[in-house]
Amino acid sequence: MNMETKEGMIEYCKMVCKKNNWILNKDEVIFNDLIDGLVSNKKEYGYQSCPCRLASGNRDLDRDLICPCDYAPPDVKEFKACYCNLYLHPDFYDSGVVYVLVPERRPEDKDKGLLDYFSQQ
Repeated sequence: MNMETKEGMIEYCKMVCKKNNWILNKDEVIFNDLIDGLVSNKKEYGYQSCPCRLASGNRDLDRDLICPCDYAPPDVKEFKACYCNLYLHPDFYDSGVVYVLVPERRPEDKDKGLLDYFSQQ
């Protein structure tokens, strides 16, 4: 699967859903924006960093943000959606909700490390 194409990234995300018993966001605009962001990041950085967060381009600094990010499982468990709302709990739509604001779970020291990295460039 070529994850530098939209079709390949969608296939990858479907595999992630199957493995985790999640579903993908059904909103066509949100879904396509997120997939496009993942493809763009894959092409630019060589890995599919979360399109909703700032990536450095340094894989070691961004490892926790590679989709599905380290925070997706607890977010889906607690809020029924990951931070960017790409991955959803299977019963997400049962309550009539279409989007959830998920609080940032990434530790501040990770963001500080990212800012330090950018300031050294």
